[in-house]
Amino acid sequence: MSNFSKRELERYSRHLILPGFGLEAQQKLRDASVCVVGAGGLGSPVLQYLAAAGAGRITIVDFDTVSESNLQRQVLFSTHDVGKNKANVAKVKILALNPDITAIAVTKKLDSSNALQILDEAHIVIDCTDNFPTRYLVNDACVLLNKPLVYGSIFRYEGQVAVFNYKNGPNYRDLYAAPPAPGTVPSCEEGGVLGVLPGIIGCLQANEAIKIIAEIGEPLSGKLLLFDSLTLETNVVEFPDRKQRDSIKNLIDYEEFCGVAPLNNDKDMQEITVAELKALKDSNADFQLIDVREDYEYEICNIGGELISIGDIPQQIEKIDRSKKVILHCRSGSRSSNTIKWLEKNHNFTNLYNLKGGITAWADEIDPSMPKY
Repeated sequence: MSNFSKRELERYSRHLILPGFGLEAQQKLRDASVCVVGAGGLGSPVLQYLAAAGAGRITIVDFDTVSESNLQRQVLFSTHDVGKNKANVAKVKILALNPDITAIAVTKKLDSSNALQILDEAHIVIDCTDNFPTRYLVNDACVLLNKPLVYGSIFRYEGQVAVFNYKNGPNYRDLYAAPPAPGTVPSCEEGGVLGVLPGIIGCLQANEAIKIIAEIGEPLSGKLLLFDSLTLETNVVEFPDRKQRDSIKNLIDYEEFCGVAPLNNDKDMQEITVAELKALKDSNADFQLIDVREDYEYEICNIGGELISIGDIPQQIEKIDRSKKVILHCRSGSRSSNTIKWLEKNHNFTNLYNLKGGITAWADEIDPSMPKY
């Protein structure tokens, strides 16, 4: 017991008296190094519960900043944190929760050039991301580094949890060998998510991580837990080891693999900046401006465009002019970009332009008084 201070013994007392846990498992937690990729909806509960449990070293990887729309589900943050880097804020918050741990903030974007180095020091990695390129990147890096990976994902009212690469067990590619076609699975921004859902799924991820570190229970290796928040039905399905690890030799271009080209590097995408759009509006130029967000978003703020929500586009193709410049926009440029690609591929449009940065860029550069939604 001398390895723990009196304060630590009091803090972890409920663990220490827990049958099958005790001082030995608590020491394993204290000695553990955990890397949490993503400090958003899933990352918030994961980070809080790992810190509270006494995980000795927690690395937080997130290059994004806190936005107003995050606060509905990302309970680690408050209104005063809007605009700040998530990893930096998360580090401060979990150290305030437990000053006896070590927390490290990595504010750069995880990619093929740095993933192996960033994840190498961790004993276990927790995937709290929200996009397919990063999920495949984290999975492949964990396979190459031989690290167990705790996976979680959410969509609207449903969530998933699994443990990959545990003792050379099945990995993410054994479950999903190939990513879905671009644009077929909406993001949280596009499809929405029930605010409490990431809290539930993130807690399950933290539970799996603690089980693996403390060597208690049976991890969800080779199993996928499915949770429906509307019915509270939970199913666990098994999936086989298809030996996909044999195909992972090195890290690749995951944006290309998933068919998602970064907006700034998409040579086929015609774009227009907010400054250029303002100039067009000021000169009364003849063009069509289409807002592909949802009705409630439009009511919060808009820049005068014609509202055709992304889900209504296929039924309202005739409303899109083919004879002049048409500018599509959303909150950030992501949904409008996907819409343009779909229209160009399926309906042969050649006059479409994406507003770079969307409403957020307009608020930043043209009208700072406007909400960023």
